[in-house]
Amino acid sequence: MAERTFRDGARAVGPLAVAVVGFGISFGVLARAVGFGWLAPIVMSATTFAGSAQFASVSVLGDGGTVAAAVAAALLLNARYAPIGISVAPYLTGSSWSRFVHAQLVVDESWAIAAEGEGRFSRSVLLGAGVVLYGSWVVGTTVGALAGQGIGDPATLGLDAAFAALFLGLLVPIARERRHVAAALLGATIALALTPFAPAGVPIIAASAACLLGLKR
Repeated sequence: MAERTFRDGARAVGPLAVAVVGFGISFGVLARAVGFGWLAPIVMSATTFAGSAQFASVSVLGDGGTVAAAVAAALLLNARYAPIGISVAPYLTGSSWSRFVHAQLVVDESWAIAAEGEGRFSRSVLLGAGVVLYGSWVVGTTVGALAGQGIGDPATLGLDAAFAALFLGLLVPIARERRHVAAALLGATIALALTPFAPAGVPIIAASAACLLGLKR
């Protein structure tokens, strides 16, 4: 089997990049609608590059939640990158600065596309896919943040559902075992039960307790 290249990674992630641009636009529009202005969402996407965590932060703050709750929600959602980072660390070679920059391109999609089985990853494919996804996310956010006022009310367009849609998109491919489905249902139940009376952000944080089901062997 021929070694895969940077171009292979960029080509493989192309169809996903279209959706990422759409989600980026949604994020930019929503962030501006809740008072982030136009520059903050762009800077956040360029430095954070974590769609689900960014949507969570904006949603919590937009609903009147505290900064602490927004940060906690984002950290919990990004906790999955600890094991992901460990798995690809041996393949991110070079100087510390180079490894730092390359690590920024490691997201769910680029990680999955770069996998070659038996715990091995293609560094070139990872970078190719990551660069395309990063550019798509930042461009989408920029369009949404700058043209948000012209696009209209996010709720009218259904963009307020983007956060939930993003999570469903992440959940469906991985909920293959009974334990995964049970954790998802438990998390949803916790969030729905707390939403009517708990401060904004708390339901998201509390729902993460469902992941403790994964500790059972």
